[in-house]
Amino acid sequence: MTAIADLVKPTGLEPQPESLTDTFGRFIAEPLERGYGVTLGNALRRVILSSLQGAAFTGVRIEGVFHEFSSIPGVMEDVTEIILNLKDVVIEVESENLPVHMHYQHSGSAGVFKAGDIEVPAGVKVMTPDIEIANMNEEAELDVELVANIGRGYVPAERNVDLSLGPQFIPMDSIFSPIRRCTFQVEKTRVGDITDYDKLILEVETNGTIVPVDAVAHAAKILKDNLQIFINFEEEAVPQAPKVDERKQRIVESLSRSVEELELSVRSYNCLKNARIRTLGELVQKTEAELLRTRNFGRKSLNEIRDILTGMGLSLGMDLSYMDLTPRDLSVEDDSEQE
Repeated sequence: MTAIADLVKPTGLEPQPESLTDTFGRFIAEPLERGYGVTLGNALRRVILSSLQGAAFTGVRIEGVFHEFSSIPGVMEDVTEIILNLKDVVIEVESENLPVHMHYQHSGSAGVFKAGDIEVPAGVKVMTPDIEIANMNEEAELDVELVANIGRGYVPAERNVDLSLGPQFIPMDSIFSPIRRCTFQVEKTRVGDITDYDKLILEVETNGTIVPVDAVAHAAKILKDNLQIFINFEEEAVPQAPKVDERKQRIVESLSRSVEELELSVRSYNCLKNARIRTLGELVQKTEAELLRTRNFGRKSLNEIRDILTGMGLSLGMDLSYMDLTPRDLSVEDDSEQE
């Protein structure tokens, strides 16, 4: 049976700094074994969309109203519209006293009832205070009690019925998920001369009650906890037989090639030789700026080297740290041949 250690694994799900906000993040994991991009991407996406915990209103009580098809004197919106507007309000609940009760009262003047006007207890925060819930004239008298709870996914109004709150309590559909959108795509990625690795690109958009990087982490934890029950052995007991990683070996062989094999111009080769760059592995880890600081190394030589590396699926400034290579791995096999 193939040991887990033989499978290529990424060092982590790397966030792309230029994309990160409080509500959006793009993450990349590479390299992955062929097919693992879809396997992991689909599993993470389904859990992110369905299983993360959030807060939402579960019902509302409006003084003098007994069902959602009522209208309220002095209020432009009917109760159905008010409930629809309340569903758009994003709240964050960190209180342990559940369910949470919130209030709003207004009378005597025209005005707009906004989400930010709701009186909330400690541990509750309205994330979208500018959402308009109702428009009122001077005749309006509005006394509203809101009930919120914590849950997962979508819960229909029928499951939010609570008789203990009295006959005026109108249950609401609740969307507890803090996730607005989650997508993934898989591209091919290349390391050395191996072209069949997967690159997983995951995009997550939230409602602001959880940052995207935490959403991914919580989803991964849920998957881990559920998959753990399928493991019927102690991981420490798995024999770690010494075995050569064939994929890594092939990459090492490619990166340990001498720069002489690149068929560079004499000028470019001499510049690399003077900079003590002897192997392909040493070269790809150099940045363009580092090479340009080399004596007699100009743009023409840089373009020549860059074009050759591109044709090999490589580039300057590569990070090879995830491969756990040693200096010996990147050295030329026969040092005596080098001057």
